[in-house]
Amino acid sequence: MDFEREQKRREAERRKEEAAREKERARREKAIARAQAALDKAQREHEERAESLEAERTVIEKRVQAEAARRESEKERLAAPLRQARE
Repeated sequence: MDFEREQKRREAERRKEEAAREKERARREKAIARAQAALDKAQREHEERAESLEAERTVIEKRVQAEAARRESEKERLAAPLRQARE
């Protein structure tokens, strides 16, 4: 009888420990899933911001080029009378 009782006690203890390990494993997996989801979201947000900034940069570079061309044209237009006056 004592042997059977001890065996049942050990089996109950083993089940209890196994349940605790399973609970801890589930907790860790849930924490990992939350952390991964947060990381994925941050990555998507970064990519969206970077894409938006790149589009803005393209627009600004085109504006800079247009301004440089406008300035060159204006410079040529204003310099022509000066050259003629010096000739």
